[in-house]
Amino acid sequence: MTSSLASPISLPNGTVIPNRLCKSAMTEGLADKLDQPSPELIKLYKTWSEGGTGLHITGNVMVDRRYLERAGNVVLEDDKALSLFKEWAEQGTSGGNHLWVQLNHPGRQCPKMVNRQPLSPSDVQLSMLGNFGKPRAMQESDIEEVITRFIQSAKLVKQAGFTGVQIHCAHGYLLSQFLSPKINQRQDQWGGSLDNRARIIRRIIVGVREAVGTDFPIGVKLNSADFQKGGFSLEDCITVASWLGEDGVDLLEISGGTYEQLSLIGIEPTDVRESTRKREAYFIEYAEKIKQSAKIPVMITGGFRSRDVMERAIQSGEVDIIGLARPLCTDPNCSAKLIQQSIDSVDCYEDKLVLGKGFWGNNSSSNLIKAINSFGQVGFYYWQIIRLSKGLSPEPSLGTFNAFTRHMINDFKLNIRRKG
Repeated sequence: MTSSLASPISLPNGTVIPNRLCKSAMTEGLADKLDQPSPELIKLYKTWSEGGTGLHITGNVMVDRRYLERAGNVVLEDDKALSLFKEWAEQGTSGGNHLWVQLNHPGRQCPKMVNRQPLSPSDVQLSMLGNFGKPRAMQESDIEEVITRFIQSAKLVKQAGFTGVQIHCAHGYLLSQFLSPKINQRQDQWGGSLDNRARIIRRIIVGVREAVGTDFPIGVKLNSADFQKGGFSLEDCITVASWLGEDGVDLLEISGGTYEQLSLIGIEPTDVRESTRKREAYFIEYAEKIKQSAKIPVMITGGFRSRDVMERAIQSGEVDIIGLARPLCTDPNCSAKLIQQSIDSVDCYEDKLVLGKGFWGNNSSSNLIKAINSFGQVGFYYWQIIRLSKGLSPEPSLGTFNAFTRHMINDFKLNIRRKG
């Protein structure tokens, strides 16, 4: 029997994705010192393109060089390096897949080593080990400039030959910050009510659609919830999803969490039920309501590891596309293997990526140990990306502490290189 993962899907604007698997966005940190696509980044996406995944979404591509999620982000704000983006698009679609660019602005989640005074809807501080500066509350002119930048970058994405664009409205970045009443404390047309807090996103979507036309797919990545008291809620998400459907979005990716509630790096939301945990996908219990509201295809990213769970999720209609990220770092061909039904599950190293048990585990009483475990896990997958970008095989034997130190050293070098 042919796997349901192999079936194509037609998006609202007529775009056909060849199968139901997507490489969701992961920050790569592989830009050159001018924030342009490097040969390593292009090689990485050629490798992934040949692995059988129907849709690929790039990691954070920033719309403003002054504000990055991390040093090593690619920036697309003008056409000066368009030839490199064209090569990226060509090599990244060589396997017959779609390749969409994820456009983003970090807002207050911009490290101090990049910019000591980031932007945010309000001047609410992000407190994480002192790594982020006090944000400046955006003026009306700042907001209008950000809208213009997203639209201009989307035009360049299409011009470069990519097959679609995704607007990042999740994970506590700028557009997600606008949606959160905990962070967005404005009293003007950009804050207060949900329709005001969503105004910047809707303006961007409408503007991008006018710029790229009806035949170019637009996706949005949206939190199902922030999982923080007083933050963006599931009820808010359901309402915003309906607006995005009205505004012509073609694919809605559901995720969750912020830097302060790290669902986005593979740590489960604290309120996930045991029944949902057994089904692997962290956010699938929200999918039905969101999908009914949006009336557009929905993709869920986070937690999927078993083929039968993925197939049942597609067959039941709960989701339309399965988002995979980390498994493609250790096996770039895992999508083809899933579709061919030659494997029953994809790689899952997270449970092993801890310093030890008890005090040395994820529930340690030491914040330092928790941090090393968390960022060691992140660093493990960053290191696999770096190896793939150099044409090397993955290194699954890499330990947690070594992954942590390599990640910290690599990020420090990226910051120094960029400043130099």
